[in-house]
Order: sequence, then structure tokens, then C-alpha cells
Amino acid sequence: MPTRRFLLASTGSAILSAPAFAAQGDSFAGFLNDVRAEARKAGIRPVTLDSAFAGVTVNQKVLDRDHHQPESTMTWTRYRALLITDKRIADGRQAMNANRALFQRVEQSYGVSPGIIAGIWGLESSFGTGTGDFRVVEALATLAWEGRRASFFRGELIAALKILDHGDVAPGRMTGSYAGAMGQPQFMPTSYLRYAVDFEGNGRRDIWTSVPDVLASIANYLARSGWRAGQTWGQAVTVPGGLDIQGRDVKRPLSEWARAGVRPTAGPWAATGDTPAALVAPDGAGGDTFMVFDNFNAIRRYNPSDYYAIAAGLIGDRVAA
Repeated sequence: MPTRRFLLASTGSAILSAPAFAAQGDSFAGFLNDVRAEARKAGIRPVTLDSAFAGVTVNQKVLDRDHHQPESTMTWTRYRALLITDKRIADGRQAMNANRALFQRVEQSYGVSPGIIAGIWGLESSFGTGTGDFRVVEALATLAWEGRRASFFRGELIAALKILDHGDVAPGRMTGSYAGAMGQPQFMPTSYLRYAVDFEGNGRRDIWTSVPDVLASIANYLARSGWRAGQTWGQAVTVPGGLDIQGRDVKRPLSEWARAGVRPTAGPWAATGDTPAALVAPDGAGGDTFMVFDNFNAIRRYNPSDYYAIAAGLIGDRVAA
């Protein structure tokens, strides 16, 4: 599934030789013993650790994926063609229709519009149909032991063990991407601890199989990232030739952009004239251009990519139309 971890990897990596792995050569068994000790100090029960680490080994497929990430050279035009497809829109409309009352309840609770929740759900897991089948503990342990980003992945591994210790999910069901992103929203374990919610009310935050928990967790993430209720993320625009497009960090009142000749490509403006707004042209001048508002930055806190934020917004708009 072409999630952000596949399409927006920031660097490629050569295969590391064996001596570069494992924190200067520590055995994997020794590494796991160190993690066990750290986890016990954090209050995680031994029975949880025994269950979590049962059968865990170095996963070569995880290392292969990590060392062969694609370079970040994809254009917005190509990205848009790959992700904003007629099938994804049709699947999204079907998922929204099947869960319309739930979307409304989530919006009432978190102030986040159904469209953008659906847009992120669709990008992350194709509306729950592609969540990854790697064992999260094994994937994170492999990456933490390998050493290239040891501190980051070790922290995520400890967070995953805390989730298991809480009883939200059994070890065998804690699956995700090769890099440890979990469930339908593709939360890393630390994000899960911060943002996952039990919207279903059964005492477990289940982002793997519970659609109420999935949708509410995405909404909670956005709400706590600054999403403004009742406002949109942005809209496609046309710009006059020669207008300087300086990107999302250069904000002006929407009315000022309108006086400069910027116009919506369809329909009226989606915000009032005093709304702070910025122009984003992901492929540069002459390509698709978008007027983006504060909620655009809330999406970027979910994933710090202009491509991703625009795609989530466009999918959400079409699904909710």
C-alpha cells in the first residue's frame, strides 16, 4: 500500500555490513535483555515481556525495506495520480456512507470534519484494507538493534510494550508497517499513547479493527494538532502570471490574495476575507496551486509533507461531496 512511509521516504540507504549493526556488535539476545531491563524499570510486567518477545528474531525483511527506501524525487503530479484515484474515491464514499452516523458523532466530539478524517484514513490504510502485517515488536526491535536510528526505535519499542501491558491489543494482533506504524491510522506507538482513544467504550483503544476507535483517534490527533472546527484546509486556485508563490509560511489575508488576482478554480472562496492564507504550488509555478489555511498545518502535523496534506484534503473533499 502506498502510504507516506513508502512514497515519501526522505533518504535512500545502502545496505549496512554486519559490523555496523547491533550497537557496535551486541548480540540480538543481549539487546533484548537490555530492553527487558529498561521495560521492567518502566513498570512493564514480566509476563507482558515474555509474551511480547516470544519468538522474536531479527527480521531481515524489515532491514531490507529500511535499507532500500526510495529517494524523494516524486513530483506532485505523479503522487496525485498514484493516490487520488477513482477507486480510492469510490471506496471512500462507500466507507463514509456505511459509517455516516459514526462520522457525525466523531465530528460532534472533536470538531473535525468527516471529509478530512476520511482523507487520512484513505491515505494511511485504504479505509482499513491495508494495515501492514509485520509484527510491531519484532520490527521495532530489529530496527532498534540495528543501530542506524537506535534511540528513536528503542523509544517506540518501549512505547509498544506499554501498549501491550495496558491490554489494548494482544501481541499477535499488534501488526503494522515494517517501521512499526500500527493499525488503520498508522500510528507509531508513541503517537498511539498520545492520541488513540477508546471511542467504542469497551476499555481498549483498538486502532486495528474498531472503526469507531480508528476514526476518533484520527480526529483526536488533528484536534490536538490545532484543527479549527468549521473551517476547511484549502482549495485549488488559479494565479496570475508573475505572482510570487512563496509557500505555506508566507501568509496574508485571503482578501489580499484576491486583490492580487488569485481566484478559486471552482465555486466561491472557502473562507472569509480576513482568514490567514498562503499559496502552495507543489510542482512550482505553472502547476497545480492551492490556497491553504490554518487547518493545512494541522494535517502536516500528522504527516509533515505538503503532498500528503494536499492529497488528504482533496480526497476528503471529494469523498464528502
